[in-house]
Amino acid sequence: MTDKDLYFYEPSKGHGLKHDPFNAIIAPRPIGWISSRDTKGHINLAPYSFFNAFCYVPPIIGFSSTNWKDTVANMEQTREFVWNLTTMDLAKNMNATAAHVAPEVDEFKLAGLTAVPGKLVNVPRVGESPVAFECKVSDIVRLKGADGKEADAWLTLGEVVAVHIDKAMIKDGVYQTAAARPIVRAGRRGDYFEIKPENMFEMVRPD
Repeated sequence: MTDKDLYFYEPSKGHGLKHDPFNAIIAPRPIGWISSRDTKGHINLAPYSFFNAFCYVPPIIGFSSTNWKDTVANMEQTREFVWNLTTMDLAKNMNATAAHVAPEVDEFKLAGLTAVPGKLVNVPRVGESPVAFECKVSDIVRLKGADGKEADAWLTLGEVVAVHIDKAMIKDGVYQTAAARPIVRAGRRGDYFEIKPENMFEMVRPD
């Protein structure tokens, strides 16, 4: 074991650094670019950095929202949402949808994006995005600490019921992950990585 000079802290007592390193250490993270709709018909589109996939069968994805935001409120009302892949070409558009605006403001229009109606859910996808998952909410969970105290955060899980993929991203029947040049969160307030084909490598499992 290599002898390292370790920085140690207990999160409950503060990190003592210029910026909390937690979300920079757990990186990179896929971006949960989530579109939703409330019962009045208002459309919402917002990015979430705490996002990932959790199950193959059925396919389940999820994102966590700090504070009770419009997106989570919409999920509770309609039980539907769409995840849209964020790419390098759409980075600025995605960032524009992070603005704090009133529920009646359409972030699709705000960011210059095309709202394409879903096929199985009553929520639009981002037409410019090469991949979109239509989802039905399976659970909304308020997160808790080890002491049982409730956090100001909600985890929304959804089953993917329909998938849209730009055929340009598929080669010989295989989806090319890096072809869309997806971007991922890297921490702090605005750090990102771009996934490029030349940075990918393969390791075959020993079993």
